[in-house]
Amino acid sequence: MSATPWISLTTDYGLTDGFVAACHGVIARLAPAVRVIDVTHLVPPADVRRGAAVLAQTVPHLPVGVHVAVVDPGVGTARRGVALATPGGLLVGPDNGLLPDAAAALGGVTAAVQLTEPRWLADQVSRTFHGRDVFAPAAARLALGAPLAEAGPPVDPADLVRLPTPTLTVDDEGFTAEVSTVDHFGNVQLAAPARLLDPLPATLRVGPPGAEPSRPAVRGRTFADAPADGLVVYVDSADLVAVAVNGGRAVDLLRVAPGDVLRVSR
Repeated sequence: MSATPWISLTTDYGLTDGFVAACHGVIARLAPAVRVIDVTHLVPPADVRRGAAVLAQTVPHLPVGVHVAVVDPGVGTARRGVALATPGGLLVGPDNGLLPDAAAALGGVTAAVQLTEPRWLADQVSRTFHGRDVFAPAAARLALGAPLAEAGPPVDPADLVRLPTPTLTVDDEGFTAEVSTVDHFGNVQLAAPARLLDPLPATLRVGPPGAEPSRPAVRGRTFADAPADGLVVYVDSADLVAVAVNGGRAVDLLRVAPGDVLRVSR
């Protein structure tokens, strides 16, 4: 395959240790001309679902390249390290559900391999730092144009680990959807496509189903469509339904976390 001069990094490594720098260093030593984009290193520790959402919603806007993602609570166990080919680029990381949504966003998996070829890895592979010793060196070689098939044996894309399908139910009065992610601003993204708002009116109710009374909200296009400190239900930049507070944090007002469910209704 041809060289791809870009690598992106998405991890839960944080910024207070040297983990990110070590990955950069491995890439720079093997492929000094390749440019690296840091998507984020502040995924909550071990939060594979959050990492998967960030990755899937970001990679379509990056240059075609090799996208490394490491949110890996199973590092050192029997879980596989994999590399996936898609029409829109390559993905490298653990086989724990982190990569498939991003692969779908890039056109779907066309080939997959398990990263087992010793020549592609560090001379000594740490049991707890595969980002440095497995994924970074493999990504560098792929970015230089090395064939994917040389990285290890093929993997059937159907056998890749996938995260559970988020909860979503729809009825005549609205819908109930799982909280996918909460962003830095406290906006609550739901696992609900934008079209579900189409039949709903300008004024809505939002809250946990069957719990405390729901809160009033407006259906809007941007945060300022709600009064100050008011709830607004809108379509976010990923074309999903989200809930925000104008001038505040919806996650605090609604007291939800990823994996909880919210009901949006008339």
